[in-house]
Amino acid sequence: MSKREVPIIVITGYLGSGKTTLMQRILHQEKRKIALIVNDMGKINIDASILQKNGNQVRQIEMVEMQNGCICCTLRDEFMVEVERLSKDTSIEAIFVEASGISEPSSIAGAFVNYEAMTENSRVYLKKVVSVVDVDRIYREFLHDLTKEEDKEDGDVINLIMDQIEFCNLMILNKTDLLAKEQLAEVTKGLREIQQEAQMITCVQGDVDLDVILEGEDFDFEQVEAFSSVQKALNNCEHEDEKACVDEYGITSFVFEEKRPFKREAFQNLLENYPETLIRSKGYIWFADDWKHIQLFEQAGRNATITELSEWVSAWPKKELDSVIKDFPDITDDWDETYGDRCNQLVFIGKNYQKKEIQKLLYQCI
Repeated sequence: MSKREVPIIVITGYLGSGKTTLMQRILHQEKRKIALIVNDMGKINIDASILQKNGNQVRQIEMVEMQNGCICCTLRDEFMVEVERLSKDTSIEAIFVEASGISEPSSIAGAFVNYEAMTENSRVYLKKVVSVVDVDRIYREFLHDLTKEEDKEDGDVINLIMDQIEFCNLMILNKTDLLAKEQLAEVTKGLREIQQEAQMITCVQGDVDLDVILEGEDFDFEQVEAFSSVQKALNNCEHEDEKACVDEYGITSFVFEEKRPFKREAFQNLLENYPETLIRSKGYIWFADDWKHIQLFEQAGRNATITELSEWVSAWPKKELDSVIKDFPDITDDWDETYGDRCNQLVFIGKNYQKKEIQKLLYQCI
């Protein structure tokens, strides 16, 4: 038996998707002794409390509660300490991690990659990153409800859900009983346009067999990262000029790059009449009325958001900028005399659209 013999399964999914219900089902199966790490953003770990009060055979479970933070950021170090501690218990056969609803799975998986690289004799390995998907919500908010300006928070939610869907090697489509057969088929098709490689299973109220989750290929960070439709577009289309890349599902994608800034009002107007043929868009942009800040643009289905991020390096005070360039001269490789490192770089993914028409709409905003 290999040294890395205890699988770790990370369960992600937005608030209300059914992660805790899934864990309740798994714990009731009592097939093997598992450890459970439950992460809740609140000061009181509600999910762990529910699991403990649900009549499970607690003697078979090593439960670790982590709260008042998120294991993908503020609790990351504490989280890995608990993983190391649990790995020393030779009776544990699997470790399940129920991440908080707002966790970014790529960050959690990255922590494991670093841990495995630095810990030669650890018994644990990352087996699965599971995304629990509320198909009813996807149907209503991703496929059919157009987000209004005052509903920006909902757009942020959908973008986070898309991130969780894109970065996984198992999708559990939960609450399928809430949709008609045709509606579920529409959701499945839409999800496959975003995530084409991950295993996909359907269920009602988180009723999934433990063995199904533990079967299959082990998690591969680089491979799963490449599953993302956005990453595929960047990998395959970065140097495409005239023809968009086409995959086996008929989804096309291309990368738009332009140093000059967007006009804010014109770009906002574009979002109000955004092409329905575009399934997913993501990237960094900047506006002519703000030479300081990087903006993150994300679109998923009928939702689109713009979020102000950090500052462009070229917007730093001259003394700091000169110091950075001296220490990291490569930073100026793509430097523009006028715009510095400022650049719009956007990935567009869709079906049955005309690339030149999308480009025309974008250049009208420049």
